[in-house]
Amino acid sequence: MINFRKLRLAFKVAFRGFGLVIREEQTFRIQMIAAILVVFFMFYFPLSSSERAVLMLAIVLVLSLELLNSQIERILDLLQPNFDHKIRRIKDLSASAVLMVTIGSVFVGLLIFLPHVL
Repeated sequence: MINFRKLRLAFKVAFRGFGLVIREEQTFRIQMIAAILVVFFMFYFPLSSSERAVLMLAIVLVLSLELLNSQIERILDLLQPNFDHKIRRIKDLSASAVLMVTIGSVFVGLLIFLPHVL
């Protein structure tokens, strides 16, 4: 049986976290603006359903990984509030994962949009 009370609470908590990341994480806001632009162009250009699905997956992947990166950084800041070289390396690795997915998503976007722009 589905407990709708718990489900509603889970959505409330998730939306509260989404509001938090929008307010406090500049990189997430930038990525959201890019995502909104991509969604706009998805419907401006005559893309196939498959192309739209790939773009949506790329958007969700980048934003989700950025959320995980923010979580990792906050956890590490709680565990070690003072500067630590080992913590910095972990944060750098986490940020580089976001960078890799972002670069890959840009290439996906170029492959899909360039034929329509040119």
